[in-house]
Amino acid sequence: MPYNPAPCTNDKGTALSSNDASQRVLSGMRPTGRLHLGQYHGVIKNWVELQHEYECFFFVADWHALTTAYEDTRDIEQHTFDMVVDWLAAGVNPGAATLFVQSRVPEHAELHLLLSMITPLSWLERVPSYKDLQARLNDRDLTTYGFLGYPLLQAADILIHRAGKVPVGADQVAHVELSREVARRFNHIFGREPGFEEQAEAAIKKMGKKAARMYTDLRRRYLEKGDADALERARALLTAQQNLSVGDSERLFGYLEGGGRIILPEPQALLTREAKVPGLDGEKMSKSYQNTIRLREAPEVVDEKVRTMKTDPARARRNDPGNPEVCPVYTLHEVYSDPECLDWVAQGCRSAGIGCLDCKKPLIDVINTEQKVMRERAQQFEDQPDVVHAILQEGSEKARDEARETLDDVRASIGISYK
Repeated sequence: MPYNPAPCTNDKGTALSSNDASQRVLSGMRPTGRLHLGQYHGVIKNWVELQHEYECFFFVADWHALTTAYEDTRDIEQHTFDMVVDWLAAGVNPGAATLFVQSRVPEHAELHLLLSMITPLSWLERVPSYKDLQARLNDRDLTTYGFLGYPLLQAADILIHRAGKVPVGADQVAHVELSREVARRFNHIFGREPGFEEQAEAAIKKMGKKAARMYTDLRRRYLEKGDADALERARALLTAQQNLSVGDSERLFGYLEGGGRIILPEPQALLTREAKVPGLDGEKMSKSYQNTIRLREAPEVVDEKVRTMKTDPARARRNDPGNPEVCPVYTLHEVYSDPECLDWVAQGCRSAGIGCLDCKKPLIDVINTEQKVMRERAQQFEDQPDVVHAILQEGSEKARDEARETLDDVRASIGISYK
C-alpha cells in the first residue's frame, strides 16, 4: 500500500526555524488499544482536518503510558498497533502527516532530561492534572518522578519538534502553557550567546536597506511603546525574508523583544472543537467506565449497545412524555444527526409521539454507516500488518531526523556539543 510520508524540513530544504513553527502541529495519544467514539469525535476527527492545513506530527505516547501503568506493560505494543490501525481507518493519512512512536525518537528523552535541569519543581506541582489524577487513580502508587515529571515530558515532546500549535481541549491548556514557560526560560538562560547584539545588528544589514529600516523602526516602536501591532508586523517581515540563515532569523526574532536568540519557539494551544459524546450509561464515554462504543464495532454490536443506552428516566412507559435535554441518546443524536432528524427526535420525545427504540433506530443506522467505511479501511491494514509497521518506522525516522536538528541546536546553546 503506497504512501508518501510528510517532510521534516521547510520549503527551503533547511531545518525548521521558529518562523516556520506556526505551520507545524504536534499531538499524541497514549496507546490504550482500540479507540471509541468519544476519542474519535474528540481528537481524531480534528487530526484528519488539521493534516490538510498544517505540517502535522502525530505520535504514539508509549513512554507516557508508563507514568501511570508502569506495573503492567505487556500490551503496549499490541495496543499501539490497534490504535494506529484506528487512526488510519478514521482517515489519518501517512502521506499527509508524520506518524511515529515516541520511544523510537530518544531525543525526546534527552531534551526532557536537559529541561529538567532548569525547570522549577513548583511548576510541575502546580499543574492541575497532577493532583486530579492522583485522586482519581488512588488505587495506584503514583509517588514517582515519572508521574510528577510527565508534564515536562509533554513539553519536551512539543519543543523537540518546534511545534507552533498543539491541538488540545480546554482542560489541557495548562500543559501547553507550561511548555511555553519552559521554552521561555530555556531561551532566557541559553539564548544570550556571546556577541548576540553585534550578530543581530549584522543580520539586520543582510535584510537590505528598506527591510532593515522597517525592522528597526518596528522594533523600536514595540520596545519603547509596547505597540503589539508593530511586533506582529515585524514578525511578518522576518517571515517573508528569503536571504537570512536560520540562525540569523532566530536571532532577529529574539532581538525583536529585547531577548536573546529563540532556540525553542513557544507553542500555542490550538483549541479544538469538543464533541460531547455520552457513554452507554449517560456518563462521559470512557474505557475506565466500560461504557463505550468502539470504532469498527460489528453492526450487531452497535445495534445492541445503542438499544440498551440509558434514556430520560421520566419515560418509564411508552406514552410518558420526555425531555430530550436530559437524555444521553439525544446528546449522541446531536453529534450524529442532521437538523431535520434532531427536530423529529425532540418533538417526538416531548409529545411521546415516538418511543425510545424509535428514537434509537436512526442513530444506529448512521453510526453503522460511519463504521462501515472504517471497518473496510482497517481490514486492509490488519491483513497487512507490515504496512502499519513500515508507516511507523518511516515516520519515526523522519521525526528523529527533525528532532536531531533541534537537539544539536540545544546542545550547542548549552555548550555541550563537543564538536
